[in-house]
Amino acid sequence: MAQSGAEGGHSPLAQFEIKTLVELPTIGGVDVSFTNSSLVMTVAVVLASVFLVLGMRRGALVPGRWQIATEIAYEFIANMIRDNVGQEGRRYFPFVFTLFMFVFAGNLLGMIPYSFTYTSHIIVTFGMAAVVFLGVTVIGFIHHGMRFFGFFLPHGVPWYMAWLIIPIEILSYLSRPVSLSLRLFANMTAGHTMLKVFAGFVFVLGVGGIAPLAMVVALTGLEVIIAFLQAYVFTILTCVYLNDALHMH
Repeated sequence: MAQSGAEGGHSPLAQFEIKTLVELPTIGGVDVSFTNSSLVMTVAVVLASVFLVLGMRRGALVPGRWQIATEIAYEFIANMIRDNVGQEGRRYFPFVFTLFMFVFAGNLLGMIPYSFTYTSHIIVTFGMAAVVFLGVTVIGFIHHGMRFFGFFLPHGVPWYMAWLIIPIEILSYLSRPVSLSLRLFANMTAGHTMLKVFAGFVFVLGVGGIAPLAMVVALTGLEVIIAFLQAYVFTILTCVYLNDALHMH
């Protein structure tokens, strides 16, 4: 049975509903209307760009707090690539850095009341994971040619075990975009749903809602940490996959 508008508004899952803000004509049967998801994505890109541009605008020898923050972000991703990919991964820094900032900004913006968390939608997370998967696969073939197929038969494996190992390795490789997207999607959806549930208890219980309110505050702090951790996990796994494409086993 469909929920009424009032009931749907109080549902913990109502926050994930995509709403059309500017309706546009379909292109090739695809709805390209500007939605709340599109709006928050645009805001995330603008805020991340402003943060970086203003932070490095002066390039002072003695940096201020804003410049320090941007330099920390830069060094954080640079060290991640250096530790997990090596010097060959430096050329892919712009992509990895952009990926981290986009995911992290989306996670943080979703913490704002009445905002929208685009990383809580599987189509968004799978789209990013698919780009990573296809990208590292293409890089692997560019660097190794047909020898990249050797990735599915690790060194030292006896030839008579190839019939078992190769299908397992192929299945594991093809599951990468699925696991990468599901991890981010599930964590963001579960965390925001739990916050909405406890926030509802605060209003329903009135004075007795002190305990749920304390839980909301604690969960909010936890969600901020998770917002960073999920962006970190998504990015570091991208680096691991990139390392596999460049260096194989």
